[in-house]
Amino acid sequence: MNLKKILIIYPHFPPSNLAGVHRPRLFAQHLKSFGWEPVMLTVHEDFYEENLDWNLHQLLPKDLRIEKVNAFKITKPRIIGDIGLRGFFQLRKRALELLKAEKFDFVYIPIPSFYVALIGPYLKRKTGVQYGIDYIDPWVHQFPGSDKLFSRHWFSTQLAKWLEPKAVKQADLITGVAEGYYQGVIERNPLLKNTCVFGAMPYGGEKADHEKLADLHIKPYLFNKNNKLQIVYAGAMLPKAYAPLEAIFQSIQYNLKTFENVEFHFIGTGKLANDAESYNIKPLAEKYGLWKTIVYEYPKRIPYLDVLIHLEAADGIFILGSTEPHYTPSKSYQGVLSQKPIVAILHAKSSAVEVINASKAGLVLDFEGESDVQKIKNNFPSFFESFIQFENFFNPILVDQSVFEMYSAKAVTATLATLLNTISHASK
Repeated sequence: MNLKKILIIYPHFPPSNLAGVHRPRLFAQHLKSFGWEPVMLTVHEDFYEENLDWNLHQLLPKDLRIEKVNAFKITKPRIIGDIGLRGFFQLRKRALELLKAEKFDFVYIPIPSFYVALIGPYLKRKTGVQYGIDYIDPWVHQFPGSDKLFSRHWFSTQLAKWLEPKAVKQADLITGVAEGYYQGVIERNPLLKNTCVFGAMPYGGEKADHEKLADLHIKPYLFNKNNKLQIVYAGAMLPKAYAPLEAIFQSIQYNLKTFENVEFHFIGTGKLANDAESYNIKPLAEKYGLWKTIVYEYPKRIPYLDVLIHLEAADGIFILGSTEPHYTPSKSYQGVLSQKPIVAILHAKSSAVEVINASKAGLVLDFEGESDVQKIKNNFPSFFESFIQFENFFNPILVDQSVFEMYSAKAVTATLATLLNTISHASK
């Protein structure tokens, strides 16, 4: 098969342990199956700030070509931390060299780091090679404090509003983890509807990652198995998930008898990725008298494969959406691959609700958004009692995994390849 070639520019890549690396990693793993040969362009790990995870590096395809560049080092005091900014000129220079020396059919830039997206139009002007931007996170959005004039977050928002149009104006493809991630881009840049292809692709679950665990001999270390029902939430908290979570904690406080043999473990939920003291959940748990009796938090991000080990050690997987409906079933699929039942609190319009129910992977308590949070508080005890019964009889063999097939990493990559082929054919 005559493969087309795609250059993926992302400044973090394994052995970086940041969550964003899995998006390009899984694309790179499966693109060849759909006629595209990936070449990764990234910053050398010597310039990363985060802890390195060489186990994660073992998940990469053996034949994946990875080009690495240097970056400016962190200064003291720390003025610029963003790796995309510290490595911007080096990435841009090497990308141009590659495009001039070899035939590439497309350049694909997942963001953040947002600054790297500006390399796309530069390369297109210099070489004519088409490019796309993948929104792992929205670029222009309101931070808490963004409305305070001349604050740090205000400046960040103004800078994003100024830079994003420059990055997307000539883009041939814009994708995102969900449509809501780039809908604002279209609204701010309506002319893109005439020149650009759009596509939503959730994070994909990878069965091979779970199968690899047995070879690595990693053991859970954040909590010990006991006679209680141990439920694990893993990953960052969504900004608008705190109201549902507080409703849950209120409900538990009023119904302690129902939860006396239950533990909720929150992993990697801290304000800062590498700070073991940057608690987000603890203050809320303390407020309702649940800390270190029912609720536990481990704020610091732990390596991806370590997360999977803790999911497999749990009795159930806790999925918490937000007052907005954008939550997709990707994290739910990770629970299915861990062969553990899912207990989920989700916006009624989230696509994950139907998927979890249809697959019989777990139980969902849905609500209609911010105005309906009281429903969670009122119904959580009886809902959780139903989950306890569900967990007692749960058999992972009976879960209909075909319902999740569209959320597998391979299926998600197939969607990307289809979009790339559409653009490639249209340009001829």
